[in-house]
Amino acid sequence: MLQIDRKLKENLVDKWNSGKVLIVIGPRQVGKTTLFKSLCETEGNYLFINGDDPEDRILLENAGENKLRNIIGNHKTVFFDEAQRIKNIGIILKIIHDQITGIRVVVSGSSALEISNELNEPLTGRKWEFNLFPFTYGELQHHFGYVNNTKNLLRYMIYGMYPEVITNYENAEGTLKQISGSYLYKDLLQYQGIRKPEILDKLLLALALQLGSEVNYNELSQTVGADRATIEQYISLLEKAFVVFRLNPLSRNVRNEINTSRKIYFYDNGIRNAVVGNFKSLEFRQDTGALWENFMVSERLKILNYNQWHGRFYFWRTYQQQEIDWIEEIDGSFSAYEFKWNSKKTRRFFPKTFLNNYPISKTLVVTPEQIDEFLTNSF
Repeated sequence: MLQIDRKLKENLVDKWNSGKVLIVIGPRQVGKTTLFKSLCETEGNYLFINGDDPEDRILLENAGENKLRNIIGNHKTVFFDEAQRIKNIGIILKIIHDQITGIRVVVSGSSALEISNELNEPLTGRKWEFNLFPFTYGELQHHFGYVNNTKNLLRYMIYGMYPEVITNYENAEGTLKQISGSYLYKDLLQYQGIRKPEILDKLLLALALQLGSEVNYNELSQTVGADRATIEQYISLLEKAFVVFRLNPLSRNVRNEINTSRKIYFYDNGIRNAVVGNFKSLEFRQDTGALWENFMVSERLKILNYNQWHGRFYFWRTYQQQEIDWIEEIDGSFSAYEFKWNSKKTRRFFPKTFLNNYPISKTLVVTPEQIDEFLTNSF
């Protein structure tokens, strides 16, 4: 098994002895358990509690301070894995943090569906929370080297960056079908908000087919056969399960800016392609531009998250069809990016309407030749 260093590890090491509960949330199968175990093992003996194990969940039922002291014993580090499955996990963590001194507590969760509600109030001021995603382009470049990583770009665009896909490429299609068909929905389908799994399947397929395009909830409602409120609710749940994320439009200064539509991207290209059932090579596809855009947007999102960037991001479009794929705003300044797979067909200018109305610090047309400037050299 390949051991690929994770960027998030730096953030966790920095907070390791902070005295607060460390929480990592992200989709299943992205390496949360592996990452935390590698850190815990440097401390020697630690207690591992698996929220997916019914016996561990039963052990923690009605656990007060005395029972928790007995469970923890002489361990100085306790790792709660898949904590969203453990009843009253927020109260349990609060008791350990407040009443049992000298204990380091680390927590992983595969869904923001329930775990955020469980933890936010009990752990106010007591936690550091992070997200872990599939591998980043930069992490893989650090491991494989510049030349090999560049050669692998086409593979990443089709099969994505999930750890099991990267480390076992021969079984990539089977792995992605399994993740998208079971692990992806495991927490969603156990959540009380999902009453019609067949609607969820139709919605996810519709979103996958509209990749890179603006999404109209009323049109989705007609396509899927569900009311608008259900569409909005299910998209929100898919976001909290780290399947997709929304990108809002920038609309501030220009009269004809579009301000009501949204774009929806997948966190991983491989999951998107598993949903549509298409793993063909790029030369045989009609959606290469959309895949490149999704890859760039999702990769950039990971980088900004790991670097604890505090700005905002958008897309921009006017009713006259002027558009910019990705805009970052921080400290009152804007950076604008266009994503073009084919550099020979790339326009080298940005709309004057945008440039004349916003304070611009940087513009860049990102083709495969500029990928390092955008994904590995920005910070």
